[in-house]
Amino acid sequence: MEKKDFIGKLYLGPMAGVTDLPFRLLCRECGADIVTTEMISAKGLYYGSKNTAPLLMTEEGDRPVGVQLFGREPELMAGEAEKLLEEYHFDFVDINMGCPMPKIVNNGEGSALLREPEVAEGVVAVMAKKLSVPVTVKLRAGFARGERTAPETAKRLEAAGAAAIAVHGRTREEYYQGDADWSIIREVKNAVKIPVIGNGDIRSGADAKRMLEDTGCDGIMVGRAAQGNPWIFREIRAFLRDGTILPPPTPEERRDFLVRQSNCMLQLKGEYIGVREMRKHFAWYTQGLPGSAALRRDVNMAEDAESLMKLIERIG
Repeated sequence: MEKKDFIGKLYLGPMAGVTDLPFRLLCRECGADIVTTEMISAKGLYYGSKNTAPLLMTEEGDRPVGVQLFGREPELMAGEAEKLLEEYHFDFVDINMGCPMPKIVNNGEGSALLREPEVAEGVVAVMAKKLSVPVTVKLRAGFARGERTAPETAKRLEAAGAAAIAVHGRTREEYYQGDADWSIIREVKNAVKIPVIGNGDIRSGADAKRMLEDTGCDGIMVGRAAQGNPWIFREIRAFLRDGTILPPPTPEERRDFLVRQSNCMLQLKGEYIGVREMRKHFAWYTQGLPGSAALRRDVNMAEDAESLMKLIERIG
């Protein structure tokens, strides 16, 4: 991928436990241009963790797709990324510098790197030099509340070889609380020449348009608003095109997508894991529908594929 390939695009943001292959394919169908795997531990890859294999599943209809890695050891990360590219042929490698979860941060990974810009710069420099595909970074406004280190960090990462940067408009300490501060995205855009992808609180086509206008960012990344709602990419495309506000998906559409996602999940991950991973997706898809509380209660008791499919048939 070249620099121009990151501009004017709609991105599905990487989310742990959410953006697996079945969900990515539906988001692509609804209009997402570029998708990324769930975040994957570089150390996990190095030590051969069995938990990483399902996270790497992809196929031709999934492209362009990036693999997101987290870690802090430049040589280890670059080495594992090279192996992945040989086997899976991802289109780019994204480095997670935004995850706020304590188990990641306490290891000096994810958003902890926002407080160690020299380490962050070293990771990007080594990977950009060794890898045959673009290296991108996802980061936050800063670490502590009130910190606005993203512009300076972005400049260092650009100099180290980053091809694009996605910015979430909250600090690590804010997690997902309050409103995202889009002004920090504008500051990053003004600080670097590489593409900047805006992220945070994009819940509609109108939000996407306002972010583009307010920040000047090159692309839009949708995260939590896509959970149970892959149609948001369709909505954004229509609104950006001519201001059209599309109606929400019908119960029948929700049911159809749940069936398709469930079948793909069951095929890829097996019945035991597939049913349990679909429980949260089922809850998201049915939110706001008549009888959804009872459906969510019942799906959490589903143990097999037959039970799951019977519950899906009750939608609408």
